[in-house]
Amino acid sequence: EAKNNITIFTRILDRLLDGYDNRLRPGLGDSITEVFTNIYVTSFGPVSDTDMEYTIDVFFRQKWKDERLKFKGPMNILRLNNLMASKIWTPDTFFHNGKKSVAHNMTMPNKLLRIQDDGTLLYTMRYVVGTCCKDCDTVHQQLGKVAPDGSRLNQYDLLGQSIGKETIKSSTGEYTVMTAHFHLKRKIGYFVIQTYLPCIMTVILSQVSFWLNRESVPARTVFGVTTVLTMTTLSISARNSLPKVAYATAMDWFIAVCYAFVFSALIEFATVNYFTKRGWAWDGKSVVNDKKKEKGSVMIQNNAYAVAVANYAPNLSKDPVLSTISKSATTPEPNKKPENKPAEAKKTFNSVSKIDRMSRIVFPVLFGTFNLVYWATYLNREPVLGVSP
Repeated sequence: EAKNNITIFTRILDRLLDGYDNRLRPGLGDSITEVFTNIYVTSFGPVSDTDMEYTIDVFFRQKWKDERLKFKGPMNILRLNNLMASKIWTPDTFFHNGKKSVAHNMTMPNKLLRIQDDGTLLYTMRYVVGTCCKDCDTVHQQLGKVAPDGSRLNQYDLLGQSIGKETIKSSTGEYTVMTAHFHLKRKIGYFVIQTYLPCIMTVILSQVSFWLNRESVPARTVFGVTTVLTMTTLSISARNSLPKVAYATAMDWFIAVCYAFVFSALIEFATVNYFTKRGWAWDGKSVVNDKKKEKGSVMIQNNAYAVAVANYAPNLSKDPVLSTISKSATTPEPNKKPENKPAEAKKTFNSVSKIDRMSRIVFPVLFGTFNLVYWATYLNREPVLGVSP
């Protein structure tokens, strides 16, 4: 019986291909050949932000009817391999936005052809398609239908999909394009670790300089310049991992505001240092003058005493009263404190500027408010799921 079935189907296939011209579509000159397409997505990704590309692995199915392939036999469906597909007419369907498509050929070309007894054909192929996307938050595949339930991506969450149909006009006529849109939501965890946290820590580090003395010029200069250079490096590295678009993204705004805070901290130090130099120079001159006056008065007293001793040389062995006076005059008082020491000398060192006091409060409050507004807006925004017309 099995040999009889093989013989029967061999005769059926030979009869179907006898006089069959695969250069002509079914119903040529009489009616339009309707081709139904279907895509089953087996793998999605990776999605490249910089190149604005993504890759999908799909089973691509096409279904149409060819009256020339009707048959009668013990089975309603003939399941054939790719050799039969090369001998009949097949639709010239292509991926409109595809940049590179690769058919699976291991171990044999992954193509399957099913022919029903009424002439309906189902042609299945497996492809890896690399396509471009104008917006990697809503990538689209211009063909067919999708079934991506349970799919998971490293950097995105798949929110859903929508299908539609478009008509493209060209010089040779109008063409119908089936579209499938994949709506993705970016996972923020990677960017929080790589960009957001370093930016926040850099801004906090730049505000540490407000707690240093205004006379600590080298330390505050290092803080300011280092944080500015760090923010510049973070900005460049963040842009290298994102697509080059003409508009500003949410991350761009965050980095720009952080850069403004860091640069403002450096400008604040320059302002404090400018006023500190003027005041310190004036106070320093007064301190030096006071020290010179004090030193001069001591020298005058010593000279006067030396003159008195030189003009009068009594006999201390005969006069005990003078001996006592002489010892008391030459012995310094142990507990006597120096007089005329300027009280303002200590005030010019380790002083705190009023601008620094204000900055210690204003900068953290403004930066905290910005973060609250930014994260509340970013995390609570509703995803927009567009549907193709």
